[in-house]
Amino acid sequence: MLRAISLLPAALLAIAGTAQAAQAPVTPHEQPALHALANAPSEAELRATITRLVGFGTRHTLSDTTSNTRGIGAARRWVKSRFETIAHDCGGCIEVITPSQMFTGKRAPKPTEVMDVVAIKRGKRDPDRVIVMTGHLDSRVTDVMNATSDAPGANDDASGVAALIEAARLLSKQDNDATLVFAALSGEEQGLYGGKVLADYAVAHGWQVEADLNNDIVGNSHGQNGVIDNTTVRVFSEGTKSNESVAQANYRRYHGGEVDSPSRNLARYIDRVADTYLPDFRVHMVYRTDRYSRGGDQVPFLEAGYPAVRVTEAHENYTRQHQDLRTEHGVHYGDTIDGIDFRYLARVTALNTLTMASLSRAPAPPTGVDSKGALATDTTLTWHKVPGAAGYRVHWRETTAPQWQHELAVGDVDRAVVKDVVIDDWFFGVSAVSADGYESPVVFPGYAGSFERSPAEAATSAKP
Repeated sequence: MLRAISLLPAALLAIAGTAQAAQAPVTPHEQPALHALANAPSEAELRATITRLVGFGTRHTLSDTTSNTRGIGAARRWVKSRFETIAHDCGGCIEVITPSQMFTGKRAPKPTEVMDVVAIKRGKRDPDRVIVMTGHLDSRVTDVMNATSDAPGANDDASGVAALIEAARLLSKQDNDATLVFAALSGEEQGLYGGKVLADYAVAHGWQVEADLNNDIVGNSHGQNGVIDNTTVRVFSEGTKSNESVAQANYRRYHGGEVDSPSRNLARYIDRVADTYLPDFRVHMVYRTDRYSRGGDQVPFLEAGYPAVRVTEAHENYTRQHQDLRTEHGVHYGDTIDGIDFRYLARVTALNTLTMASLSRAPAPPTGVDSKGALATDTTLTWHKVPGAAGYRVHWRETTAPQWQHELAVGDVDRAVVKDVVIDDWFFGVSAVSADGYESPVVFPGYAGSFERSPAEAATSAKP
């Protein structure tokens, strides 16, 4: 990611470490490969996918699973075949799996199998580190238990599924150091079950999930209030970790971190990717886990301790969400394909594709980040080095600023002293940079900002 670096006196920074490089520190820079991806998503591919998904009539989680033409089963099998075609075209670079669990709940009164369709492209150098993109395959009408009426679900959420299939197609022939996962989830409308299936699978298989980009309702640019906005997308992110302990919460309340969870710094990363590679497209960061009193499949990832955000359109049209197909008083209700702005959806797809590519080629976020500076006029930052990093950057901002304001490259070290910047007045973080200029997300010190989910790490980081 490229960002203007504040011009600060050279004397501001004192660097110490185990192996500071003699040459100038590496810095992130714009990547021609990412610029090439910015306009790569195909509106025709996106339209073809949504047309096919809408054609299954309903994709309700409790709908038919045996028909080849209608219901959730037919839709799952078609998505699986689409992933398999992409895998064939890239010489078998993608593995397709269908993890599932049985659920019973308020919206699934009888035991119901919830199955996800997941494409996995293993990383070459860091395969245990995983970048996930999700969207939900199931659809619904007004009555959440109605599994038989037509529920096209063009925008909610065939748009997200189309975006992740297109991202898989584009990235299937690209290099990635970390593993990329593209997952069409089921059971979202019945209780976020598909997100839990995949989050549980990630935990069971030891995935180090660095990010889940959950795309849900991403294809409409015409708001119900009459606003037309095809240049903005919202990214929702939680402020504090869902699974922090009481001791960790007490430490955070005193030392800061309420707006610096890994999910929040992932949102900042996405914002900066857009600034650099999509100048005609803006990320509107929203400091909430999801829309007010609503939820999505990123929530089970958060509950499992993984960083996750929700990506959704800027202005929703509620006449097209969770509605029976009908016309009342001249208003057409229902989530049909004529409500999709395919150029807008292509820009959202580009943002996801660019973010996944950038994250997967950058080093992992630094671990063990800590800061000290009580009763001092300088601030000291320490961290553990990570594989693939050729250098690190120290970041700081005012405590009320939404984005990082200052950053300086400090070389291939594990400690830096920021001279004459008092820790009381600023928030600090550290990122890792590869030799070819890809940068990780910024990590806020302590458990509050750590991208790791290890209980041992969590317990250690919570101590004052």
